[in-house]
Amino acid sequence: MGKVANVIGGTGFVGQNLVNQLLFHSEFEKVRIFVRRKTRFIHTNLEEIIIDFDQPESWKHLVQGDVLFSILGTTIKTVKTRKSRYRIGYTNQYEFARAAAENGVSTYILVSSVGANSKSLFFYSRMKGKLEEEVARLNFRKLIILRPSILDGHRSERRVGEKFRLFISRLLNRLNLKKFRPTPVNVLSSKMIRLSIDHTEGFRLMEGDEIFSV
Repeated sequence: MGKVANVIGGTGFVGQNLVNQLLFHSEFEKVRIFVRRKTRFIHTNLEEIIIDFDQPESWKHLVQGDVLFSILGTTIKTVKTRKSRYRIGYTNQYEFARAAAENGVSTYILVSSVGANSKSLFFYSRMKGKLEEEVARLNFRKLIILRPSILDGHRSERRVGEKFRLFISRLLNRLNLKKFRPTPVNVLSSKMIRLSIDHTEGFRLMEGDEIFSV
């Protein structure tokens, strides 16, 4: 029997790439995505579950299987307030992680961000750092946190300032600050999948350039 993957954030930049790779990966027989509205994914191995992320009592029993990939997030431009961004970026992700741990899902893989630190002066980095600390306390046999730098790849809609940030990130990479090397979404997705099927258990934190290692 193949593995069952759960994905939150499957409609995002990284998430779409990850789901597409999972659907055609020989190790996985089912890919379960939790979404707010119907998607365009069509595949015999796909189970799409439409939920209200703010009502965990209605969906937490459905988080079953072998692995949870957590890539949920949004931008301040989209949600307008820090409170809404925190609810999606921290609260919703933590509730899913907790449900997975309680239901015996053995592996949890979180995409965080370079600079994540619960004591950071910056809201986004502080939020990511707090999430990392809290999920690390949950009972997973394997817990992996990845901290990619700025994500690289084709977006249907380019975010304001993203080209400039990519330019800076590539410049820092040339200066041997490889922690800030731009991370292609296909590389990140492939790494997440490889880590999920690896038999090594325990906690692992992967910074920037480590994501490129075989």
